[in-house]
Amino acid sequence: MKSPRSFFEPLAVGAPEPYRTLPVRLERMIHFVPPHNEKVRAKIPDLAGTVDVILGNLEDAIPADQKEAARRGFIEMAKATDFGDTGLWTRINSLDSPWVLDDVLEIVPAVGDKLDVIMVPKVNGPWDIHYFDRLLAQLEARHGIGKPILLHAILETAQGVENISAIAQASPRMHGMSLGPADLAASRGMKTTRVGGGHPLYRVFADPSDTQEARPSYQQDLWHYTIARMVDACVAAGIKAFYGPFGDFQDPVACEAQFQNAFLMGCDGAWSLHPSQIDIAKRVFSPDPDEVAFAKKIIDAMPDGSGAVMIDGKMQDDATWKQAKVIVDLAKAVASKDPDQAAVYGL
Repeated sequence: MKSPRSFFEPLAVGAPEPYRTLPVRLERMIHFVPPHNEKVRAKIPDLAGTVDVILGNLEDAIPADQKEAARRGFIEMAKATDFGDTGLWTRINSLDSPWVLDDVLEIVPAVGDKLDVIMVPKVNGPWDIHYFDRLLAQLEARHGIGKPILLHAILETAQGVENISAIAQASPRMHGMSLGPADLAASRGMKTTRVGGGHPLYRVFADPSDTQEARPSYQQDLWHYTIARMVDACVAAGIKAFYGPFGDFQDPVACEAQFQNAFLMGCDGAWSLHPSQIDIAKRVFSPDPDEVAFAKKIIDAMPDGSGAVMIDGKMQDDATWKQAKVIVDLAKAVASKDPDQAAVYGL
């Protein structure tokens, strides 16, 4: 086990110093694009200003015979676009694939100075992170990359869930984790073909009643337990938690509900796989204006976070001050990127 003293040392001579705290960035949606598609690449300069993160996808949904084209397309897209304050990520292929090494060896030298995060699929344990940690340090040193490229793990195997805390704390490169419900369902042997969301057969029933012919029942969230574990592991490690994909593009209501659940439980954002999901994520992962207004009241009444006050008939103390600060800090981050939302928040 690496000692605390050496945890933040670069893993190669000449590699940049690891971050001690994550850069503060707004990441409400991680928008996936297929970089082998020339028409999609042509839209990236306009798209970059409307999303928080653009991710060039090289893994699932990219046909095997298009893997190299996707890699080349991502490099071309990264070189040609000024992303401003929008994050640039890529999801590389999994460690057991024949493409993953070339993904890293070609992308980092070409555009490592613009790349913020590499998303790693199917992480089973800290050993997977350690592999990329050392490899990236060597490539950064060799090619003069000035800032460390961060790593983001997708939680999509039962073994990964079992090792979740160790993964979250594996490296100072760790940016965060995303729930990958489809692969995780397969790994666990869950009996569903849905990509995220609830299931009509996963229900609880109300108690029987003599006055009701049919007992009310309520669909439950298959992912509640796993999201909670992921959020706890990420927060304990000082990194971010994200909901992953919602696969049914024709059901925006269920998508919004799933994103809302994740937001309330502590996730910082979600994946958007279709343009229609961008505005859903933007809306859900931005705090409600009424909540922001009330949180500001708490902060204004207790500037140093100590003591207790009554606001609108409710007692507020140091614990609720911390809750309020989470909401106000997020609102400030949203306001810095979105002038319209800043006006709504009064910031």
